[in-house]
Amino acid sequence: MNFNVNEILTAFMVLFAVIDIVGNIPIVIDLRKKFGHIQSEKAAIIAGFIMILFLFVGQRLLSLIGIDVHSFAVAGSFILFFIALEMILGITLYKDEEEETINATVFPLAFPLIAGPGSLTTLLSLRAEFLIENIIVAVLLNVVVIYVVLKSSGKIGNFIGQNGIAIIRKVFGVILLAIAVKLFAANIKLLLS
Repeated sequence: MNFNVNEILTAFMVLFAVIDIVGNIPIVIDLRKKFGHIQSEKAAIIAGFIMILFLFVGQRLLSLIGIDVHSFAVAGSFILFFIALEMILGITLYKDEEEETINATVFPLAFPLIAGPGSLTTLLSLRAEFLIENIIVAVLLNVVVIYVVLKSSGKIGNFIGQNGIAIIRKVFGVILLAIAVKLFAANIKLLLS
């Protein structure tokens, strides 16, 4: 195992920015009001399981349909770019239709809010750049953060306030935008050579 602190921190920050659990606190609070109790530990564990499973199966799935990791990473960089734009500009480019559910812990919280298209694409994009063990550690660290944020979402929302959440979203949006550009540049070179 070749654990690299820089890779773990970078992968952690990228996933943290894409998952945007702090920015999703208002949504979590709304889900709690709408559906009652949300099992924070269950949501975090299921989201982590989905992400790690996709980290291993996603590449095989791509090769099955004839797409290499570098092409997927370039596509992923576009998704990260648009997610970053949403965060920075405060707009919504893509919106799922809301469905009524009895329990919000698994759907829509664990999937697709936490382990959604953005985070799954990001995982395979990261896999093109980093060692898998470092990505797994980054996912597990994010699962811990997700659990803590979900467990204390009401307190965090009251403490940070709407302005604080907006500032955090914009800061992580800029970081994510820079990472998207770097990911695109690194993988487009490999595709063109």
